[in-house]
Amino acid sequence: MGSRVRLEIRRSMQTGSLILGGLEGKRFPIDVTVSQSALQIQSQDSCDELHLPEEIRLDPSTCRYVQHISGEGLHVRMKAHVDCKTENTPTVKEMLKCEGQHTFYCQSCGAIIVNQQQFLRVLPLPTENWSSLVEEWCCHPDPFANRRCLPKVNDCFLGDTFLLVNKANISDPPGETNEMSAVPHPVDANVSKSKENTKVVCKRCKAILGETVSSDVIRYYFTEIMIRPSLHAYTMITRNRFVESMIVQILLEFSSTRSTFRFCVQGQDGKLFLLLWLLNVDTVLVESTPSGRNNSYFFSGNASRESSHSLEVQNCARVLYMPCIDKSHPE
Repeated sequence: MGSRVRLEIRRSMQTGSLILGGLEGKRFPIDVTVSQSALQIQSQDSCDELHLPEEIRLDPSTCRYVQHISGEGLHVRMKAHVDCKTENTPTVKEMLKCEGQHTFYCQSCGAIIVNQQQFLRVLPLPTENWSSLVEEWCCHPDPFANRRCLPKVNDCFLGDTFLLVNKANISDPPGETNEMSAVPHPVDANVSKSKENTKVVCKRCKAILGETVSSDVIRYYFTEIMIRPSLHAYTMITRNRFVESMIVQILLEFSSTRSTFRFCVQGQDGKLFLLLWLLNVDTVLVESTPSGRNNSYFFSGNASRESSHSLEVQNCARVLYMPCIDKSHPE
């Protein structure tokens, strides 16, 4: 089956944008039939039929703006309905706040970092602008201005992009490296240089998992570890898909708690390298990947999907981005 399908549905508007790819190798004329639950692409050489998931229904009578774009495929807009809500994956913070034991894995290789740990306290850390808020709204100085919030044994403190745990809760503490980063730093960047000397690495694959905050506390990055309830079996997820899901979780939380939809991404050297603008979070994506090809131009490049006949439904966020490494945009 050479045909590919990508269907984007805005849940709030109940509208869908359909792209049919893989038509280049077929002999014209090509007939495309759209029904409520299936798509049929028929040519002189073959006939492909794609069945939609049960929760997705199309309205064929509303098809409009039909256009074929060379190199992409056939674009069609129509009404589309999502009958039931797709299951939302719990965030890391929601998962840790649930009772029970949790296991931390290295996302790169699957090595166990924290094994079957039940935290007695799971608390959020103050936001990065907490001190400025205290200065503006309180008549007295912040008594905790020069004090750090560090977890004790059986504590887990949650930041925006990381978590803090006590080394006593780690059965086999990961290694630390003094290797210098390949990223150039200013000569007077003492803070960045000290961070480079305290990197925490996985003992199996040597991936950077976080950094030491003190002699008793380790900071783990959400994008480098995978947290699962200990009763659940570990399932490997591709690196691209995992990082993508974690970034979306962080953006969704920021947009909800801080009412902002524009974000700046900085590197460890403090330099800005990416601008993000969260456009919408109610997109439902249905897509397929043909056999033997996981690098389609309009698919996400998720190499973990091996099935070519099934269409998967996913909740997605649409993000507009601009890299800052382009010197043509110095502002």
